[in-house]
Amino acid sequence: MTATGLTTIGLVGSGHIGSQLARLAVAHGYDVVVSNSRGPETLADLVAELGPRARAATAAEAAEAGDLVVVTVPLKAYRDVPVEPLDGKVVIDTNNYYFERDGRIPALDEGTTTVSAMLQAHLPGSKVVKAFNNITAADLTDDASVSGTPDRRALPIAGDDDAVKALVSTLLDELGFDAVDAGSLAESWRFERDTPAYGVRMTAADVPARLAEAQRTV
Repeated sequence: MTATGLTTIGLVGSGHIGSQLARLAVAHGYDVVVSNSRGPETLADLVAELGPRARAATAAEAAEAGDLVVVTVPLKAYRDVPVEPLDGKVVIDTNNYYFERDGRIPALDEGTTTVSAMLQAHLPGSKVVKAFNNITAADLTDDASVSGTPDRRALPIAGDDDAVKALVSTLLDELGFDAVDAGSLAESWRFERDTPAYGVRMTAADVPARLAEAQRTV
């Protein structure tokens, strides 16, 4: 029995972050349904590595199958994330804004919204939590440790529903990280790209100060 009570995690996107999260999830007793934009057949090697707890599917099928679903696609593709299968579900958003890849998005450049608030607007029936966006794929497996480990790595999360954030915090703890509540999706910019909390190793005690140091650049 998993700590969250969930059995299946769907992944919309199976790149570096998505595949590492799938590995972590399988290692902790979850079934995973992985997907990408190129089709299930392109994920055969990953599924073979993950073993019998994993299968490949379309994005819509992965969204439908997951008790909780991770969206981990390039931001420019967020409007392709299926909406109806995610209605009523908890969605973890790992996305970051890289204008070099995604093109310029004026609302983000002007600081009037956040990456995860944009996904929440696209998924009005879902409950979006931002997490796993400020850690490298390799560190997801290399730096995970059991609860109570001294100087355990901590990751900030943000969302608009406290109960859902509690669930995601339990999942993070199970997968190897302390979770620190960074507030609402409107505050999630504090650990987006190029902020003091982005891409650095922090303990739970370190996170609040790093979040507080963040400044809008506009």
